[in-house]
Amino acid sequence: MGRATDYRKDFDILNTGDYIYFDNAATSQRPRQVLDAVSEFYKTSNANPLRGLYDWSVAATEQYENARKKVAGFIGANRAEEIIFTRNTTESLNLVAYSYGMENVSEGDEIVVTVMEHHSNLLPWQMVAKKNKAKLIFLEPDEEGVISKEEYESKITDKTKIVAVGHVSNVMGVTNPVKEIAEYAHSKGAIVVVDGAQSTPHMKVNVQDLGADFFAFSGHKMMAPMGIGALYGRYELLEKMQPFLTGGEMIEYVTRTDATYAEIPHKFEAGTVNAGDAVGLAAAIDYIENVGFDFIIEQEHKLTKLLMDGLSKMPYIKVYGSSDPAKHCGIVTFTVDGVHPHDVSSVLNDDHVCVRAGHHCAQPLMQFIGAGSTARASLYFYNTEEEVERFLDKLSKVREVMGYGA
Repeated sequence: MGRATDYRKDFDILNTGDYIYFDNAATSQRPRQVLDAVSEFYKTSNANPLRGLYDWSVAATEQYENARKKVAGFIGANRAEEIIFTRNTTESLNLVAYSYGMENVSEGDEIVVTVMEHHSNLLPWQMVAKKNKAKLIFLEPDEEGVISKEEYESKITDKTKIVAVGHVSNVMGVTNPVKEIAEYAHSKGAIVVVDGAQSTPHMKVNVQDLGADFFAFSGHKMMAPMGIGALYGRYELLEKMQPFLTGGEMIEYVTRTDATYAEIPHKFEAGTVNAGDAVGLAAAIDYIENVGFDFIIEQEHKLTKLLMDGLSKMPYIKVYGSSDPAKHCGIVTFTVDGVHPHDVSSVLNDDHVCVRAGHHCAQPLMQFIGAGSTARASLYFYNTEEEVERFLDKLSKVREVMGYGA
């Protein structure tokens, strides 16, 4: 098991200037190994995958499909064909909403979501519910962000067709009881859609063990390039679904009036695919597996505890979610009395400290916790104790900068 400093040398941006990057829940940084893998693809294999019989195209196809196999193994899919490459979690969830939801939800049915969902796992289901005259039901957590057994068992019923739940909240950092929710949902005949954007970079995921029927995640939150994501879907469900997008490459045969579609997963991957970034995603998975989730979890817990202990000594700070650092998945969301979160972020930026401020694409949750906006510090394994200490020092001076005195 290494140390954060062992890995920081791989991240050029982290060694440029004196910036502290605490916005990892939005996007992570990329190690040189990932950037090199993408660059090497374009230097040596730049051709359209799946379309040519010449060497470069064959090589591009092989690397693209090897990346698919890598993703399948990483999240525990039964077969590589259950992995569909998309741009990101948002596109993946829209694919499920349009290709599955629109065809399988009818008037009077119910779709259950949590009030903690990122808009990406809420707006598609709002759309399905409105168009098909179904009802959206919300699961609500307690003050620490926990959804109780009583809550989900009382709201998932025989009318429920889809349960959409984030594995980890991008605001509270809480890990939802997805496995238990999925078991109960399945007993009622519903399918389960999991937003894994915040869990996949930080913990070992097994979609079979979770009971996910669909599972979506983004590469850019786990050190891969922006613009590549993946959707896992159970093969028997994908087989029955119509394509979300149509056009090039996703077809088997086309006439003037009709078309037959390619086999899974290609029928869901219309147009020229993002092979270079898929290769980058595979390289990111290799990097994560080399670091190891044991180290990632241990480092994030250590840093989160240090951060929360420091915040607890500032009486004008309110932290949202659990009081247990181990239940935050590296995400600490807070407010500073009398200072708007945007001002908190701006003042910290003057000291080269990067944190997120706003509603975090989770406005129903903001309304639920009574905060229009919050600041968020989110950590990853390459962050250090020294960075946390410096962050706390700079944060302790924000109110003074805003005119509140020492």
